[in-house]
Amino acid sequence: MLISKTRPGSSHLALAAVLGAAFISTPALAQSTNGAAKVDDVVEDDVHNRQADAQGTIIVSASGLKELDLLAGTSVLEISDIQRQSVTGQIGELLTKLPGVSATSFAPGSSRPVLRGQQGERVRVLIDGVGTADVSNTSVDHATTIDPITVERIEVLRGPAVLLYGSQAIGGAVNVIDKRIPIRMPDEAFHLDAFGGVDSATNLTTGAASIDVGIGSSFVFHVDGSYRQTEDVEIGGFQLADGLRAEVLDAADEEAGEGELEEAAELRALAGQRSTVPNTATESWTVNAGFGVILGDSTFGASVGYYDSSYGVPTRPGTVHAEEEGEEGGEALVTIGLEQFRADFKGDVYLGEGAFERLKLRVGYSDYTHTEFEGTEIGTSFDSTGIEARAELVQNAQGTLRGSSGVQFTHRDFFAQGAEAYVPPNLTQQLAVFTLQEFGTGPIQIEAAARAEFTNVEAQTLGIEREYDTFSGALGLIYEGVEGVRFGLNGSRAERAPSAEELFANGPHIATQAFEIGNPDLRTERAWGLEAYARGTIGAGTFGLTAYHQWFDNYIFLDETGEEEDGLPVFQYLQQDAGFWGVEAELSYPVVDSGGFKLLTDLSASYVEAELGNGTAVPRIPPLSLLGALEAQTDAFDLRGEVQWFDGQDRVTAFETPTDSFTLVNAVAAWRPLPGNRNVTVQIAADNFFDVNGRRHASFTKDFVPLVGRNFRASVRLSF
Repeated sequence: MLISKTRPGSSHLALAAVLGAAFISTPALAQSTNGAAKVDDVVEDDVHNRQADAQGTIIVSASGLKELDLLAGTSVLEISDIQRQSVTGQIGELLTKLPGVSATSFAPGSSRPVLRGQQGERVRVLIDGVGTADVSNTSVDHATTIDPITVERIEVLRGPAVLLYGSQAIGGAVNVIDKRIPIRMPDEAFHLDAFGGVDSATNLTTGAASIDVGIGSSFVFHVDGSYRQTEDVEIGGFQLADGLRAEVLDAADEEAGEGELEEAAELRALAGQRSTVPNTATESWTVNAGFGVILGDSTFGASVGYYDSSYGVPTRPGTVHAEEEGEEGGEALVTIGLEQFRADFKGDVYLGEGAFERLKLRVGYSDYTHTEFEGTEIGTSFDSTGIEARAELVQNAQGTLRGSSGVQFTHRDFFAQGAEAYVPPNLTQQLAVFTLQEFGTGPIQIEAAARAEFTNVEAQTLGIEREYDTFSGALGLIYEGVEGVRFGLNGSRAERAPSAEELFANGPHIATQAFEIGNPDLRTERAWGLEAYARGTIGAGTFGLTAYHQWFDNYIFLDETGEEEDGLPVFQYLQQDAGFWGVEAELSYPVVDSGGFKLLTDLSASYVEAELGNGTAVPRIPPLSLLGALEAQTDAFDLRGEVQWFDGQDRVTAFETPTDSFTLVNAVAAWRPLPGNRNVTVQIAADNFFDVNGRRHASFTKDFVPLVGRNFRASVRLSF
């Protein structure tokens, strides 16, 4: 159960001011003789093409640019992909079959994307171009406030130009597109989308529905909601990894030798725990309502929404906190209850045939709180109020020049209180200006992007304030001299201001099992990047190949000091040079295509390596992964089999444990029962068919929270 927060002051006045300013700043909506809503015209039709990534087509995010190759690593998940791959309620797990993507996999209730080995403050999660405004970036045990089953499309953006969404996207960004602000008139009196599903490994029950109703010729009303509930997750073997099991058994022998037979028995029972991971149940629900007004080629709208979630936080055995739980007879299990109220505004104004074609406005406001419970007692609470506003002018093409420019403002007021409030209250404000431009239409094209940020971070109770002025830029060269293939080379220089957590942390952080100490003297993190790619068609198939390298100056990381505080090892934020390099490859090819029947093969591979300037490994870097799939497609049925292999990772830091290799085998069958209608799909799936006990190396909890075991799923998706 969630409790009401008691944070002083009201942030709803700020919401009213921002939304009011957004409406006032919107010029008179220009009319068009077309009469239909002109949606983001970055080749909208190609968004729903599975081959979009290989052909270079970029989506809503790249306003004004037809093919933004600076985003060389972009991937797109559509509704059908989301239904096929959805196994948890967290966005991180949904994306792990894409090249270059892993997940933090902290627990079933909390998993964030890992892109090219980067996570946390270097990966932004966006809702239609602005941040989620939760606190998932501050800690791996904090959930992202997005329910994947309410999502329409997901864009995974990698490459240098993703920095246009902020320096926190230095590793990449995940842009989630939903329908809470409708921008199209439904063809029917009302449009219904619905989804329902169950599974065996978590005893999942989930459902979602949305309705769009057209009123008159230009007004659309939208409402949606979702519910999700799971029990403790089932796994394919022992809960504890071999090394940790050995430590626990040694501790049991030591207790037995001292005559503490009851304690020894408890430790041996813990080492023998298998088949389930205790304290991993989840429950969440959402509700959203919005409206859209469509006037010719212009649209605007607003929405409000509420997200509520509670989930268990597994604790590493053998730690002080775990021992305290045991002393209380198991009554001190840690759970998190979070809630977020969110309001959004979106405007897309057609400006005519002058220098600028469109003005795009986007405002997001969030009032977020979460409480960490120890049993029934309140441990620590976190509150965050945030506003992010973005305005972008899209140019009409002038000869061979195309592009867009804009300004962005971000405000976050963070407050924590309780025994584990390891970050003091702080205020972060950032103002940014950006531009991206594309030159040329022939075999050789040039693309350029730039962003300047002015960031202020203040810890009020400490009396410390830091200001950072940063500049990021990228330049790309594209060659299309070979039919059906695009070659490109991107160079970039990116800068990132340290976060409040990196600057001011000072206290026990149970989720990471560390006493974290920030460094108020951290300097700007800088990175030079080089990326080469080729993508296009091979006969009837498509391919993509990308290689990249990043050279960091002043890379910010946590390092163990060798000291201990509050029973936890002390980690301090330091800076050092670092290097990341990797490759991503994918191929999709129709082995058989006879009109009504197609046999398609999908292959992909990802590899990243990273080390600090002193030659030691950057922690939690995902290992080599390979995926192979064969999919048979007909009008009524699809049948797909997948094999995904993860190599072991033994290149680790002194405080990190290695992981073994493992293989997941999955299968899914989809049936469309209505002839000629692809909007009704019944699906059954088997994930991890051989019940393998896999551990994701990017996870803080990999030694005691393995991946889900054998899981049978069934779901149905309707759209009328």
